Amino acid sequence: MSDTKSGDPEKSFSYEPGASDDVDEASSLERLSDNVPRLKFAKLWAIVEFLDKYGVEARGIERVPSDQRTHIYPLSAFWMWLAANMTIATFSLGCLGGPVFSLSFKDAALTIIFFNFLCNLPVAYFSTWGPKLGLRQLTLSKFSFGYFTSQVPIILNCIACVGWSVVNSIVGAQTLRAVSTAHQIPTAAAIVVIAIGPITISFMGYRVVHLYEQYSWIPVTIIFIIYLGQIARFIESDFRNSGTIEAGNVLSFGATIAGYAIGWVSYAADYTVRMPEDMSSVKIFFWTYLGLNVPLILVEILGAAAMSTFNQKTTWADAYAENSVGGLLGAGLAGPMGGFGSFLLVIMALSIIATNIPAMYSLALTFQNIHPYAQAIPRIFIVIIGSVVYIILAIAGASHFVEWLETMLDILAYWLAIFSAILIEEHLIFRRGKWSNYSPEDYNNWRKLPLGVASFIALSCGVAGAVLGMAQSWYIGVIGGMIGNPESGGDIGFELAFAFSAIVYPPLRWIEKNYWGY
Repeated sequence: MSDTKSGDPEKSFSYEPGASDDVDEASSLERLSDNVPRLKFAKLWAIVEFLDKYGVEARGIERVPSDQRTHIYPLSAFWMWLAANMTIATFSLGCLGGPVFSLSFKDAALTIIFFNFLCNLPVAYFSTWGPKLGLRQLTLSKFSFGYFTSQVPIILNCIACVGWSVVNSIVGAQTLRAVSTAHQIPTAAAIVVIAIGPITISFMGYRVVHLYEQYSWIPVTIIFIIYLGQIARFIESDFRNSGTIEAGNVLSFGATIAGYAIGWVSYAADYTVRMPEDMSSVKIFFWTYLGLNVPLILVEILGAAAMSTFNQKTTWADAYAENSVGGLLGAGLAGPMGGFGSFLLVIMALSIIATNIPAMYSLALTFQNIHPYAQAIPRIFIVIIGSVVYIILAIAGASHFVEWLETMLDILAYWLAIFSAILIEEHLIFRRGKWSNYSPEDYNNWRKLPLGVASFIALSCGVAGAVLGMAQSWYIGVIGGMIGNPESGGDIGFELAFAFSAIVYPPLRWIEKNYWGY
């Protein structure tokens, strides 16, 4: 594939002319000799074979052959991550800076910029891996963690995919409820409405996911600009405090920002896996990194700005107290703009669809990595089951949104920092950065993967670092408690988790490789 073709900005989502990578894909998967017991689920695969004719993606974690990697425009990575983060879920994260971490607008904005620039780097880097081996992100992790230890990140990522969908759906439901104060939609009904889109799009698969994300960001961006115009004159932008307490608050808010940004690490290669093997890694990295930073930084800062308006707009503070993020958005849109503002608020609520699509799509792929029997279950049925689970959990947890969000984001930052350190060191040190040093067909053969002892010990040490450095409302680590206010501390759990695992992994992996051979 020529660089000229792959870099054409006019056709950001396209497949090579004449390519048909989805034709009879279900049948070809059933004929694979990969020790996956698909015949155990023959009736389900018969349904998949029928749906395959209508464009539903049949392939799960099975390697995409080189001649079927026909997604030829790297700019698609930009649209993918721009849309997935140009949502009210991102806005809600920026809102935490003031009420939870006592930061002024300027302090919160600077924290948002720095931690996003830092934590989006591994996501962009791992996105370049998809085309090289044609494998999904958690499948790739087996070449670093080994077959058995890889079950830890696999299970954690399943929990994360469901957890993100729960939290995001609650945000969307709150926003739908803020459309009308007189006739509010029930929370359960709002969550179900929000869930329909992600189920449908992720059910269809890779092509439709990219196609939807290419355009879904446009109306949301326009509405965010309108919202900025409504709140701009009420924003207060002074620095609030300084000193060790402020430093602790900045680090804790930074850990929350990091948890959201680095949360995409475990999905990254899933959305480039059908790009050609010879596509420029620099282009994929650049467009992914830009697509992440533009919405994350701008929309999170907008959320922080909105929270600074409460001194001048006490009614907005009341709206936030009553209906959280949805109330705050409604106060700036539906309040001054009436019926048209309410219409815009509905669109904003539906923006959550773009965020939950990757979570549900990657959930199915992650689950298939657990065991060949899990892989034998067609991807589309895992999407449906996972969606039902998160809808139930979202309805049950709708009254505890802020607590869910803060705790979940920080915990994600801890384990994904460890995950990133181990994958990067394995690739650069022990695989020497060469894709020829991988045997992608062995992703399910535990005998030809790392033993997993080195990764397990490094993972354990990373967890120890996280425990020492965390500063949560329910626990403050020894080191975290030394920063800032002793009662709240300063969270450096993800930094210590990364450092501890990165120091321990190389010598242990060297011993393991010399003993085990892989």
